[in-house]
Amino acid sequence: MSKNLTTSGVARQNVLNNPYALQEIQKAVGLEGVLFENEYRFTKKQLAQFFEVSERTINQCLAKNESELAKNGYGVLSGKRLNELKLTIDNQFDPEVDFMIKTVRLGVFNFRAFLNLSMLLNDSEKKRIIKSFLDGENDFNEDLKFEIFTLIADEPIGFEE
Repeated sequence: MSKNLTTSGVARQNVLNNPYALQEIQKAVGLEGVLFENEYRFTKKQLAQFFEVSERTINQCLAKNESELAKNGYGVLSGKRLNELKLTIDNQFDPEVDFMIKTVRLGVFNFRAFLNLSMLLNDSEKKRIIKSFLDGENDFNEDLKFEIFTLIADEPIGFEE
């Protein structure tokens, strides 16, 4: 791509508005969260683990880019929707997972917001691999897919505390 995805909102939106690119990147990345409202959802903690950064780094990126991330699928759940998410997690994962029992508001990302965040982060090896995948003019070659798979396959990120 001719524009830097970290600094160009237009370049980021061009990728995020391409359903084929989203589908191919999601397959290549293989990251699955909890299936909620027909989309995989991820918590800040999961994304911090995935990108090997602190939750503080995720929070700082979110504070600087909240409207862009919200437009692309970040949202804060509370009340009935949060309770539905908790029930969904209980059904999809170990019911002993209790990290959200006292949570009254929870920020969650869909895959599009995850990808948007990956383009905004500055210091992450996994972000660098995803970005190089994107910078390849959407040329989804097998060598790059393999590199993404090997980086990501090290540790599955789940909802365990």
